[in-house]
Amino acid sequence: RLRDTPEDICFEATANAIALHPARPLLAVGDVDGDVYLYSYSCTEGENRQLWSSGHHLKSCRDVAFSQDGQKLFTVSKDKSVHILTVEEGQLEMRFPKAHGSALNCVLPIDNHVFATGDDGGALKVWDLRKGDTVLEAHQQEEYISAMAVDGNRKILLTASGDGTLGVFNVKRRRFELLSEPQNGDLTSVVLLKRGKKVACGSSEGTIYLFNWDGFGAASDRFALRAESVDCMVPITDSIVCVGSLDGVIRAVNILPNRVLGCVGQHLGEPIEQLAVAPGGQLLASCAHDQKVKFWDVSTLGGLVVDDYRKKKKGGPLRALSSKATGSGEDFFADLRDEAEPEAAAGSDSD
Repeated sequence: RLRDTPEDICFEATANAIALHPARPLLAVGDVDGDVYLYSYSCTEGENRQLWSSGHHLKSCRDVAFSQDGQKLFTVSKDKSVHILTVEEGQLEMRFPKAHGSALNCVLPIDNHVFATGDDGGALKVWDLRKGDTVLEAHQQEEYISAMAVDGNRKILLTASGDGTLGVFNVKRRRFELLSEPQNGDLTSVVLLKRGKKVACGSSEGTIYLFNWDGFGAASDRFALRAESVDCMVPITDSIVCVGSLDGVIRAVNILPNRVLGCVGQHLGEPIEQLAVAPGGQLLASCAHDQKVKFWDVSTLGGLVVDDYRKKKKGGPLRALSSKATGSGEDFFADLRDEAEPEAAAGSDSD
């Protein structure tokens, strides 16, 4: 039987990190026990398959990412190590056991040879596999690096940090460029929008900060979602992002004009750890503290027309944007109630 989306995949431990393969229906998952899994997923019922698992990490696996060509899987851990696995067999191809002085938090492949890692202490390293070593080391931010993004030319690397700053690094010239002013709350995510002309950062306070590409020093705009937090964010189109929060709701948000479009799905009351979008932008995956990876149909988001004119909303539930979001999670929709003020959400570390 065909479904709109693949079935949920359940795990024995909380999944911290997920990634979707750039070309094939493959899902990589890292959990709090340090295990890494590769699944094939399908919209045909009963066709999700675990292909392999790897238990090389000694502590929680914090992030997973496929290489640009889809042949390697990068994983980083609280045990300070970076592992590079083959996607086909899950074999450990390369290992950097003491890659950082602090627990690693995120990894970003920049091209087929170069990748970046960020740790809990605010340190950034850029590695070149051809040299087997770092080509850039920087410690400009004071708190954990939560997320990273790179521009289309693979030249400028952006880092979001728990100290509220956005870091800008030139990968080609191997140097630090600048730090933004600190924003309120931890910056938890960073994505490029509007054909690379805008950068959006999510914060633990439930606000999205916008930066112009040429003006990283100060935010050009901010948009308070009235969600508890913005813990993770992925771009679906050039203007629309999906946002995961502590309240377990996945919101679709249009940027410029700034609108909460509605609810794509939810892990009822369970904080969302990470989101990933499949090639083509039709399918979204999410993992949360309920030890599940869920899939959501986001194919309709690209066709939504957002009017510049804003009607005053009096509250009520978020509009359901997928069949699986209908009628679920009404208790969590305080973000549209005018009387509810956003509260600062404490960052949670599921390790």
